Amino acid sequence: MSTLLALDASSSACSCALWHEGEVVSRFALTPREHTRRLMPMIDDVLAEAGLVLADLDALAYGRGPGSFTGLRIAAGVAQGLAFGLDRPLIGVSTLEALALAVHRERHVRFVVPALDARMGEIYVAAYHCRDGRLTPLLDEAVMPPARLALPEAHREADWCGVGSGWALWASMPVEVQSALYQRLPDLDPAAESMVRLAAEAFARGEGRPPHEAVPVYLRNEVAWKKPGPGA
Repeated sequence: MSTLLALDASSSACSCALWHEGEVVSRFALTPREHTRRLMPMIDDVLAEAGLVLADLDALAYGRGPGSFTGLRIAAGVAQGLAFGLDRPLIGVSTLEALALAVHRERHVRFVVPALDARMGEIYVAAYHCRDGRLTPLLDEAVMPPARLALPEAHREADWCGVGSGWALWASMPVEVQSALYQRLPDLDPAAESMVRLAAEAFARGEGRPPHEAVPVYLRNEVAWKKPGPGA
């Protein structure tokens, strides 16, 4: 079986996870602005716990986004550097998909709307149908004001679970969305533990890519908020 390492720094949390022979060893910490300092010790910890070294890895993965611009670059850069040095393929994993898988595994929910606070009055959002650990996208990843969110028409009557920091903007969401949700988990952050599971499946499907193709997914073209000028 394959051995993979996944890294994530897409939010205020920093995490690392190792997949080896179907088992996962992980580290997770809420460390705002300390991702660069914390990632490498986490990598050393999970490898040591599993009794492995970097050369034992078959592939590496990283949280490709959406999420914090700086954090995405940190995780992608570290994963890319290791993949280059080891001559291993690289796999980018959606932070929204990882959130959906985490809440599906932990709470057995089937319809999940992961949303992250994108700042500037917007959210990053998607929707998934989850069954037996498999995720089917129902809404493509997008960035939008929370007031524009609409659930998939064909599944309006489903029991939806909202997960991620974007649900802190609950009050700005349409009444139709609010009434469709039976549960909100705004404090759950993306984590490498879920990402490494998704990456192992992607690797088995032959989806590993050369390290130079590591590209974070921002969803938003304008990455910096500009203060309005006088009279704006």
